[in-house]
Amino acid sequence: MITELSFGNFKSWKRVEKMRFAPITGLFGTNSSGKTSILQLLLMIKQTVESTDRLQVLDFGNEKSPANLGSFREVIYSHDTSGALDWNIRWKLNQRLVVKQPDDKKAELFSGDEIGFQVEITENEKRRLLVNDLVYSFADRSFEMRQKSGGYELTVNPPADFRFIRTRGRKWGLSAPVKCYGFPNEVNARFQNAGFLSDLQLAFERLFEGVKYLGPLRDYPKRQYPWSGAEPADMGQRGERVVEALLAAKEKGAYLSRGRGSKKETLEERVATWLKELRLISGFSVEPVAKEGGGNIYRVKVRRNPGSPDVLITDVGFGVSQILPAIVLCYYAPAGSIIILEQPEIHLHPAVQAGLADVFIDAVKTRNIQIIFESHSEHLLRRLQRRIAEKAITTDTTALYFCESSNGASTLKPLNLDLFGRIENWPKDFFGNPFEEMALTTKAAIERKKEQQAA
Repeated sequence: MITELSFGNFKSWKRVEKMRFAPITGLFGTNSSGKTSILQLLLMIKQTVESTDRLQVLDFGNEKSPANLGSFREVIYSHDTSGALDWNIRWKLNQRLVVKQPDDKKAELFSGDEIGFQVEITENEKRRLLVNDLVYSFADRSFEMRQKSGGYELTVNPPADFRFIRTRGRKWGLSAPVKCYGFPNEVNARFQNAGFLSDLQLAFERLFEGVKYLGPLRDYPKRQYPWSGAEPADMGQRGERVVEALLAAKEKGAYLSRGRGSKKETLEERVATWLKELRLISGFSVEPVAKEGGGNIYRVKVRRNPGSPDVLITDVGFGVSQILPAIVLCYYAPAGSIIILEQPEIHLHPAVQAGLADVFIDAVKTRNIQIIFESHSEHLLRRLQRRIAEKAITTDTTALYFCESSNGASTLKPLNLDLFGRIENWPKDFFGNPFEEMALTTKAAIERKKEQQAA
């Protein structure tokens, strides 16, 4: 789980310092306020980790990528290519990392359950990206790889009880990092006791391989869905693989639990439960077209209310197909995953938008996942506030922010919630001004009545 993020010179953000992340992290604000850019930074890192090009410092994506960012010039603040892009991210490990002594595998050198990573990247006159330095911090010390004449230098701080031991005859500098976060292969050849650095790098890769993304634009529902037996990693950017995920979970015979003493459910049953609780429909199932003859074509059937017949998902309100990928992803993603959602409330009734907050709370509690979302939904926020007041969640479980932009520069404002769910620093006109709207409506109604009486 990501616990903290600092970054500088990314798109409309000049600087963000120590942004706290929680199991439920939400970004609110007006259009073009910079909300999506924070998600794009995380997605850009994910794309870089998953890129097959080890020499590519950053993967800015293309039209098929979650984040299509163009080039360094397009992401650097104010398009000033003389500036440096940097970020510092901290995350909690799903399992404690232990580093052993190189010459005594039974002796523990140091251990910890939280890691930090920071990097600074610039572009040279040939438009080539350079990693000036990268640092992994772990167990009260940091391992730094910094650029110097002739290559890169590897150091540890503080060096009190540990130092890197060079292999004899290998005094030349190290080559450039792999991508923007990896130590070059020759590290292990140059130093006798640097093998554990690959564990830190692997932890970084696992963190971003565990990031699952669902975009704001979802696929239209279909009358039929083919499935060849594939087990998708996520729902796809538009939720296009949601039926495949449901079928793959059914094939595996996976069950979900909401805690000790609760009834176990299949993924399909959990989805049906939520759709019913959200009062969208009363029944949900995925069935093969040819029940007897097998085949790989399936239909999604729903029941509007208990007394109505089953119909295809294409024959009910659009909201069902739009919320379906979000619900499925929350329960399909492996434990420890980080789910990024853009505008999950799109095409949903206000009551369902509020209920989506309850989906997030349940998934975080029962699945050990982290949900990071950006939204315009007042109803979703109000439900989170209510659940804090009701003690269903705590203020530590949530990290909510308001983003705003002035003169092209974005600023981040943490929303301070008290134990009663009240926002102590409510931004002006956060969701417009409802009182002003009511006052003006009342004033207009009075004027019209006067006109009618005068006539």
